[in-house]
Amino acid sequence: MARTAEQNANLSAATRDAVQTAAVRVFARRGYAASSIRDIAAEAGVSVGTIYRHYPTKEALYANLLDQALTGLVALAEELSGPGRPVELIRDFTTRYLSDLTADDGAAEFVVVINQGLTARVQAGEADRAFGAHRSMWRAFEDLIRRGQEVGELGDGDPAQLTTCYFATLGGLTSIRVALGPEFTAPDVDVLLRLLTEGRT
Repeated sequence: MARTAEQNANLSAATRDAVQTAAVRVFARRGYAASSIRDIAAEAGVSVGTIYRHYPTKEALYANLLDQALTGLVALAEELSGPGRPVELIRDFTTRYLSDLTADDGAAEFVVVINQGLTARVQAGEADRAFGAHRSMWRAFEDLIRRGQEVGELGDGDPAQLTTCYFATLGGLTSIRVALGPEFTAPDVDVLLRLLTEGRT
């Protein structure tokens, strides 16, 4: 019996998801420049031709992953700029980030791959897009730290430097998670918040 149009669409979506998941794993493991469509096809268990039916090039596949990440970064910047106690907004974000790291769903690898977009290993246009979205999110976080300092919730220090240190810590944890896999132990959210609160909360 022939598949319906809906079944074909669902199968196509499932194939795209499998290819994207495989691409994240391959890019995280090998790096963008050293990865090929053939590597991704082998990881996904599909033919090279199947990938090309969905993505004409490796660059197009990466651009699709980057689009997903940029949507998330824009939403995060808006959230961090929204109403609420600064320390609680930071706590909520950090709690979700740590939860994503400990989940075995490829979130850590996805972060590693998107961060590759900030380097020369990914085509220049994509690097510019990635940097622009990250910069908006970093600025929102800086402003949040500044607001927290003004109301006495966060410790002293230059907000830009504190933002750099905080995200460097999260980036380091992400790299360790990718390296250790399920052996990774995430720190408690309060341990990380001490970088910003100096024990005030």
